Amino acid sequence: MEFDDIRTIEDLQKLPYTYKTEIRESLSAEPPFGKHRAAPMADIIQMQASSGTTGSPSYVALTEADTEMWHEMTARCFFANGVRPGDMVLHAFSLAKGFVGGIPVMQGLQYMGTIDVPVGADGGAERLLRACADTRPRCIVGAPNFVLHLAEKAPEVLGCKASELGVEQVIVGGEPGGGIPAIRAKIEAAWGAKCTEMLGGTDLGVTYWAECDAQSGMHMVNMDYIITELLDPESGEIIPWEKGAEGEMIYTALGRQASPVVRFRSGDYIEVIDTECSCGRTGPKIRCTGRTDDMLIVRGANVFPSAINSVITEMVPDTNGVMRIVADFKGHTTQGALTVIVERGPGRDAADDDALKKKIEQRLRDALVFKADVHLVAADTFEKPGAAKVAFVLREYPELP
Repeated sequence: MEFDDIRTIEDLQKLPYTYKTEIRESLSAEPPFGKHRAAPMADIIQMQASSGTTGSPSYVALTEADTEMWHEMTARCFFANGVRPGDMVLHAFSLAKGFVGGIPVMQGLQYMGTIDVPVGADGGAERLLRACADTRPRCIVGAPNFVLHLAEKAPEVLGCKASELGVEQVIVGGEPGGGIPAIRAKIEAAWGAKCTEMLGGTDLGVTYWAECDAQSGMHMVNMDYIITELLDPESGEIIPWEKGAEGEMIYTALGRQASPVVRFRSGDYIEVIDTECSCGRTGPKIRCTGRTDDMLIVRGANVFPSAINSVITEMVPDTNGVMRIVADFKGHTTQGALTVIVERGPGRDAADDDALKKKIEQRLRDALVFKADVHLVAADTFEKPGAAKVAFVLREYPELP
């Protein structure tokens, strides 16, 4: 099939899917940007890193035109979310360089003419709340469970309720939750503000789905930059965007120069809420209800169990290279630290566990940008993991050391 033969969505569907594993293999074969790099190195001006399924991040290259596209897509989403030029916006995502919720969000906000208050979740709840009291931002952007945590800490840190800080708009993303009625109601009551959500990912941009003031689902506001298909994972068929439809989103980038993807399987499982909206925007409105893979979301950061295992394996002989994650929370998302049980290396003295625990937790934080609560157990506690990634995850572990 020739490129010129692709003129319709139906023509596009004759092409195979792109899987995350293929991108990882491409990056490994020709680092740093992979065999699928489509722009000269001399034209690349920015590197972005997404969470990899192994210990190494997945690097995305951007040309000047690509960065402009990212800024435009991000700005459109924030505008739909209720942010306006001139607003002060408290940045409550992590400001880690490799996280699209960090510097790329800041760049998009600046592009649309707002003032980003660059504290970030990494600065801790106290610094964020004090910055909120100092600057009185109209908007806050962050992960839903974290902005709830901030509100709960406000009386302790500031001596007042979060609802007294003047915030009018809370924009959440990075994990499911903002569209769940109970969580949204908690956020709005705690902050005395309207809550809208957004959705995106590093392979295509920063954010490309956004909820309007109607608060009845997220709109694709970047249809000129991204083609989106809906896949029924059970039948393997592409299905229409009709109210009530459910499936995995498939993305094709338009206009991307450096790191384009074609028919990329996102892993985001969504429900189509409606196909009309009182705001006048056209196209389907969606809610993301979960993931089709084993990715976990820890306080807004995407974490693959296989990536954690890669880090633990690199720490042999301190460890035995074997670990298990206790995912004792609903779905794929947790606001707390992720419990990781790690086997000590053979002959390792349990008396040294405190030092090893700290060492592993710091290594995981440095490599994968998430907080772990590590528990150490004797070598050969678990069977050696097989090829199935799910072997790394436990839903419960009754006797944590």
